[in-house]
Amino acid sequence: QLQLVESGGGLVQPGGSLRLSCAASGFTLDYAIGWFRQAPGKEREGVSCISSSGGRVNYADSVKGRFTISRDNAKSTVYLQMNSLKPEDTAVYYCAARSGLFSLCVPRNYAYWGQGTQVTVSS
Repeated sequence: QLQLVESGGGLVQPGGSLRLSCAASGFTLDYAIGWFRQAPGKEREGVSCISSSGGRVNYADSVKGRFTISRDNAKSTVYLQMNSLKPEDTAVYYCAARSGLFSLCVPRNYAYWGQGTQVTVSS
């Protein structure tokens, strides 16, 4: 059974940085991993996704140039480095996994989910 645990969220001032981690247990080497977020009153949206090998990544337009996704398969961990944070980045951030071909970074394509970690950007 694949399990995902997020960490690294918190309160940060605008312009600051955070690094989120997604630790996976189970058979993770064949899984693409994605980061998603959900702000109050809004739908869950894709932030960034990475293929099982790490060779393919994609980003939402709203985070391009500010966020970087990476994975360390030896540690079964995926990271999301978030720089130049803005108040509109405030949300609960989730990591999720899918098996099979690397696909669109949208929630419906991902079957396994972590419990989420809160990110708040505020002065």
